[in-house]
Amino acid sequence: RFPGFEKTQWGEEMPSGVMAAFNNPGSFGLVLLSLLAGLLEFTVWSEDYATKEPGNFGDPLGLKQYTEDMRNQELNNGRFAMVAILGIVAAELVTGKDAVQQLGF
Repeated sequence: RFPGFEKTQWGEEMPSGVMAAFNNPGSFGLVLLSLLAGLLEFTVWSEDYATKEPGNFGDPLGLKQYTEDMRNQELNNGRFAMVAILGIVAAELVTGKDAVQQLGF
């Protein structure tokens, strides 16, 4: 854990895993992260839907590797990552152990 974040604002031990986001100072971090992500989504990472389909960023580094097959692979990787996170959170809610504790560390 980060120094200074071992206890909640009320002196109780900070829970691990998903429940840390619902206790202070974890809730402050969740709100700050959400605001920062929203700001970046609406300003820096805005997309031009008139000329491109959603999620099509082309080849930003100019590596000449962007193909329709590569785009589909990246979309599937993103979908699999979302399902994996959902499984980790569901397992934590059922067992009461966070992801690292479930591995035995």
